[in-house]
Amino acid sequence: MRLGQWLGLLVFAIALYILWQIRQVVLLLFAAVVLATALNRIVRQMQQYHIKRGIAIAVTVVILLSLIVGFFAVIVPRIIDQLQQLIGVLPQVSARIDTWVNWLQSRIPGAMFEFRVLENIPQQLQTWIARLLGNFFVFLNNSLTAILSVLLFLVLTIMLLANPSQYRRVFILAFPAFYRRRIDTILSETEESLVGWIKGTLIAMVVIALVSFIGLSVLGVPLPLVNAALAGLLEFIPNVGPTLSVIPPVLLALLDTPWKAGAVILLYIAIQQFESLVLVPLIMKQEVDLMPVFTILAVVVFASLFGFLGLFLAIPLLIVVQILLKEILVKDVMNKWQ
Repeated sequence: MRLGQWLGLLVFAIALYILWQIRQVVLLLFAAVVLATALNRIVRQMQQYHIKRGIAIAVTVVILLSLIVGFFAVIVPRIIDQLQQLIGVLPQVSARIDTWVNWLQSRIPGAMFEFRVLENIPQQLQTWIARLLGNFFVFLNNSLTAILSVLLFLVLTIMLLANPSQYRRVFILAFPAFYRRRIDTILSETEESLVGWIKGTLIAMVVIALVSFIGLSVLGVPLPLVNAALAGLLEFIPNVGPTLSVIPPVLLALLDTPWKAGAVILLYIAIQQFESLVLVPLIMKQEVDLMPVFTILAVVVFASLFGFLGLFLAIPLLIVVQILLKEILVKDVMNKWQ
């Protein structure tokens, strides 16, 4: 290799190292780009009604902030209250499970089954939830880093939304002249996929939360609001989230009767079948197509690499990576390889 090539390789390696060191900031920027892309679509629609862009941006931001403030002012206090109730009833769940374990041990030979793990699950779950809730409040109330991150995210979103075409041109200029038109096309496709996924996901979250609330209320499971909200929020994390959301209502249903816990499991299975066979194909039929295996791997990989932000942004990252691989690697490189 020539000296220039070695220098280019060295600069590339240094750039990768710097990006890795500031990966949390880069992820915040990516999240801001995703949100700004979705909000920009709303702004464009408002501009079609002859509303000036500045006014449209202001109205969009005010509506977004109002929804966030309203959610925290109206819904979050009720969720926190029900979470505290959930922690309060966990000892009863523990006692009920201990009773069943003792009953099973009295009728099944100890050499065949070992239930010590089951005996410790309620206590461990109670400790884990209490610790998680405590850390959550500390994180929200006392973490200056979290507050600064949220402020940075909002500022970046507003700045990107104010003049997205300028930032888009700057990004395109980073590529060779002969490839800039192609990059512009790829960016347009990425924008369409991200906006479509965001719309579909929001609809799915609302529908799943509503159906879960109705089903849990009909079954008489305690704390239906917090469990429905949890099911809706975890819908943002495909495959893994819905599986985790079934655990709290099942534990609460165990306080009444075993059949009710089984009914909750059947309810969530029915909801997931409805989501997979009806809801997702209906709202995502013209949007990005993600294979289930890739979504699970994306959640695991990005969460391992980037922590909570990676878990939260796993699917948008997967969408971008999938489009880049398809358009650049496959179409522009592999298909033209002689």
